[in-house]
Amino acid sequence: MSRSSLSRRDRRLLFAFLIIVALVLIVVAILAPQQDDQDRTPSTFSSGSHGAEAAYLALEQSGYHIERWKQPLSDLVPQVNAHTVVIFAEPNFNRAMRSRTVVQQILDHGGRVLVTGMAGGFLLPEDRAQAGSPVAGSLYPSCDAQPEGFGPLADSGTVHMRASYEWRDPRPNQRVQYTCRGDAVVVSFPAGHGQVVWWADSQPLENAFIAKDGDLALLLASIGAPGNRIVWDESLHDDEAGLWSYAKGTPVHLLGAQLAVVALLLVLSFSRRSGPLLPDPVVARDAPLEFVYSLGALYDKAGATNTAVEIAYDRFRMTLGRGARPANAQQTEEMMGVATARLGREGPELRETIKTCEELRYASAQVQPARALTLVRALNKFGEEVSQIGGTNNAAKK
Repeated sequence: MSRSSLSRRDRRLLFAFLIIVALVLIVVAILAPQQDDQDRTPSTFSSGSHGAEAAYLALEQSGYHIERWKQPLSDLVPQVNAHTVVIFAEPNFNRAMRSRTVVQQILDHGGRVLVTGMAGGFLLPEDRAQAGSPVAGSLYPSCDAQPEGFGPLADSGTVHMRASYEWRDPRPNQRVQYTCRGDAVVVSFPAGHGQVVWWADSQPLENAFIAKDGDLALLLASIGAPGNRIVWDESLHDDEAGLWSYAKGTPVHLLGAQLAVVALLLVLSFSRRSGPLLPDPVVARDAPLEFVYSLGALYDKAGATNTAVEIAYDRFRMTLGRGARPANAQQTEEMMGVATARLGREGPELRETIKTCEELRYASAQVQPARALTLVRALNKFGEEVSQIGGTNNAAKK
């Protein structure tokens, strides 16, 4: 646009508009509330300490078929089968009490349900969740949960848990998997045609704890095989499930004032078109690539290269058919034996990869990003070979 195409009055209006926009941006930056890290809701949309965004992204990045559910739960029931896992992380008390019948229908269809907290217990056909044993000076007493018996859940390793609640007097068919100070904090049992896994608290899947010891292993064991469809429910987290509930705590309420200012400036302006009418350009949106950049930035900011390797290693272990991981000095040789049996061969690259991954599980220092990328690629390659061999064997049997 040439300089002569704008009158002196138009230039004044444009200059005033730029000043007002700058002032509005400054006011928004000053008055916008900071993210409340005290919000204890384990939402997959929250990046705070108690949020569950890291767990959701880790499962998604690891190849699990996972999705958020914000529609009414009754719409999910017809889609449930024996390969469906529904996660209810600390649901809202009032909404949980009104959704008990729907959860029973999910279990009757053969679905697997992972629930946490006392409110999560309200969803179950047999609710025995009660306040845990009191601990002086702590509203949320934490402990390292101890496994009870054997199995994929109990063999997840050390689990961090806020033992605010416990499963009181379990029935004979209700298996206690972990205890804190003698209180049952992880319980599993059959219900209908499905399976229930109850945690006393969501701490193992929260952003601040998901990468610690056996917390991620407990989550993976609770949701079952990677081939399951995982539905992470977000519909029971708020009393109001409308648009404004997701805008809570953000400066969206200032948007109306900004729009009013822009509308006023448009009315006062007398700008004219000086060229031919052209359609607006179509901006390409490469959503998958943007997700890769965002996830990479998240891992880079946290310096979590060991976590990325451990997730890929856990997925490789599950592909081999070894659900839990015992902690002993012969772990590398055991893994080599299983991998060699499944692949039908042994090589220095396979041995070096397994040995390095086992060492990283207990290492405090983070591996270099380039080395982590090499390990993840090697694990994915070996996992694909195992899957291909398994598919060939199954076809031959048929």
